[in-house]
Amino acid sequence: MKIKVLGSGCSKCKKLYAEIQRITEKSYPESSVEYITDISEILSYKILSTPGIVIDEKVTSSGTVPSEKEIIEILEQHKN
Repeated sequence: MKIKVLGSGCSKCKKLYAEIQRITEKSYPESSVEYITDISEILSYKILSTPGIVIDEKVTSSGTVPSEKEIIEILEQHKN
């Protein structure tokens, strides 16, 4: 699973990135997590606000920091 956290570098975006890294290291070690701050790349996903979560090139969340439970639910829905 390839996960991207889209964000401008704000505290919410950094928090989401850290939380996803923590969860994936523990429960999804086969996945990769990348933090995207390039505005043109973020805009290519057509989200209106950050932070955003993209899993295997599909936007799964934007504009909010999901709870740990919600992040796990999102990851479970997209694992292979």
